[in-house]
Amino acid sequence: MSDFNKAIIEEFRANKGKVGGMFEGANLVLLNTVGAKSGQPRVNPVAYLPDGDRIVVIASNGGADNHPDWYFNLKANPALTVEQDTEKFEATAAEVTGQERDDLYARMVAVMPGFAEYEAKTERRIPVFALSRQR
Repeated sequence: MSDFNKAIIEEFRANKGKVGGMFEGANLVLLNTVGAKSGQPRVNPVAYLPDGDRIVVIASNGGADNHPDWYFNLKANPALTVEQDTEKFEATAAEVTGQERDDLYARMVAVMPGFAEYEAKTERRIPVFALSRQR
């Protein structure tokens, strides 16, 4: 885990899901996944978009030409634990495609314009996941 992510995770947990700096005011969750190759627990801070009962996350990787590691973790094992504010819950991730993916991505851009820059920086189609809480 990078020192950058470690600092965000510590701040998130210490401040009931709120962080400052470049993510101040942003909706952030912590994705607790299982490493696709290692089988080890992994935690990643990710911006999210509320969508009814779902949480939408985007595997932008800052516009890099490769998917973030957590993308591969969710593809290999879509069961995860989500930390949102002070709550922790089990969820299942499903990749969203087609028009629904495009609509959700556009909604994220409207809230966090940096996602338009990420899309412009890469040739890859940035994946979108819907996280559904386990009942």
